[in-house]
Amino acid sequence: MKKSSTIALLVLIFILSSCHQYTYETIFPTLSDGKYDTEFPYKTCSKQIGEIARSVKKLHCIAEYKTYFLPFEEAITQDMITKSLLRKKASSKQFDSESVIGTATIIFYDHQKIALMTSAHVINHPDTVIGYYEGVEKEGKKIIHTISIKTRQLNYVRDIPISKNLKILAQDDDLDIAILGQDVDPDRNREVHVFDYPMGNSDELEWGSFVYIMGYPSGYQMITRGIVSTPGGKHKKNFLIDALFNKGISGGVVLAIKDGVPNFELVGMAKSVAANYENILIPEEENHIKQYNPNAPYTGNIFVKVKKEINYGITYSVSSNSIRDFLNDHKVELAEQGYLFNHFLKPANK
Repeated sequence: MKKSSTIALLVLIFILSSCHQYTYETIFPTLSDGKYDTEFPYKTCSKQIGEIARSVKKLHCIAEYKTYFLPFEEAITQDMITKSLLRKKASSKQFDSESVIGTATIIFYDHQKIALMTSAHVINHPDTVIGYYEGVEKEGKKIIHTISIKTRQLNYVRDIPISKNLKILAQDDDLDIAILGQDVDPDRNREVHVFDYPMGNSDELEWGSFVYIMGYPSGYQMITRGIVSTPGGKHKKNFLIDALFNKGISGGVVLAIKDGVPNFELVGMAKSVAANYENILIPEEENHIKQYNPNAPYTGNIFVKVKKEINYGITYSVSSNSIRDFLNDHKVELAEQGYLFNHFLKPANK
């Protein structure tokens, strides 16, 4: 009887182990196919995400402008502009600033220099902005109403060991990629975490590839997920994902998993979202600064503002292969400034 029970128990264990192996292979048939996964990770990846989070930073960019208002009767055109003329002819002056929050990832650190990657549009503020009087010209030239001249731009990340403004080391507005860097301040002893996962091959993304996106939407560090809806394909600069996108996540890393956790790879960088635009009239001060009586006619100055309506769930991302090409194209000038990105550009182990 005892022998029969032992045999029965062994048979049961064999059957259960066979079922377990069969179930595993059926539910996760693509874990070793060499492709980017299309399913939610089958086990926790909090450790890897935590490591990545330490290298992803909130980037602040502030551009300060001095705006000159020019009288219509002066009929000033662009070819007439000089500093002396602006001082003499301006009817009034105004100081403004534009503040933008984006995401930047630390991709280089050698205890002497530090470099971060972000979207070019986050730090791309024009040196001069000109507004014209509508519908009038002087000898075929538009008459200037306002001219805004940038006086200063600050690019900074709060918790990295530098004391100066981050410099723009390399930039491509078409690809929407920028590299920022600065010398490390030896008096600011802080721990630095460099992004330490392989550079993936965005050409291998497919319909349904599962990705994570990490950045600072509305200034809060968050991670979200998405599905690749329009793969970049061979030599394409961008690809499309269905992840939710808010201001501040521009420059956020896009991560895919190949053959299961912990095999994260950088496959792109979130850059923009589909949106609709319309012109609206606003009072002299925004409503969050000053409250107006809705029952009384508004008599102050009014301004035109472009209102952006985001189409959530349509996010454009720069492909990792575009990032690789960009860094290779600027390799010499970056190396001359003391920045080498060989470690960041390392491919995944085959």
